[in-house]
Amino acid sequence: MESHVRALASMVSGADAVSVVLTHGHRDHAGAAVSLADATGAPVVGPSSVADVTAPIEDGGTVDTDAGELLALHTPGHTEDHLCYHWGAKGALFAGDLLLGQGDTTWVAEYPGCVADYLASLERVRALAPTVIYPAHGPPLEAAAQALDRFEAHRRERIGQTRAAMAEHPDADIEALLDAVYGDTLPRGVRKAARRSLSALVEYVRTHDA
Repeated sequence: MESHVRALASMVSGADAVSVVLTHGHRDHAGAAVSLADATGAPVVGPSSVADVTAPIEDGGTVDTDAGELLALHTPGHTEDHLCYHWGAKGALFAGDLLLGQGDTTWVAEYPGCVADYLASLERVRALAPTVIYPAHGPPLEAAAQALDRFEAHRRERIGQTRAAMAEHPDADIEALLDAVYGDTLPRGVRKAARRSLSALVEYVRTHDA
């Protein structure tokens, strides 16, 4: 990580001003924020709930850059405090972990209500009609509308599978539901994560079908 921080600091060494901008506080996103800020003299911009943030930004706040303004958007689901940044001048979105550059799913199991929040966040981003989405992991999503549709469709498919399993096995605990939804398709080592994800889906179904 130290060599990566040095490389980034070198790249912006001639800049008039630098900001370190965070979408959320997971270690793979914020782990080097303090080191990079120290190396560049930059403020750490991001959600106020993230410990290392020195310049909190709220929904609707902006970050000025030499390439145009970034608009902060509260997009919970992956985490409760997750932010995306809309680069209006280019019709682009810096999406953090709202979407990934590959596949059709991201982690949504962090807190009660996360699934409903996630679907609402996808809808909010869709209303901006971005032409390209830059996720924190993986390549850019050049077909932004199709990517948003794909990630929503996957989540709604899982909701449907969960709803059907709950209806077919009304007395089943989470372990039995896990087997009913995933069968033998779970890769080795991911059952615990799948259990948390399914628990979030069960909470969504119980809340919205009540």
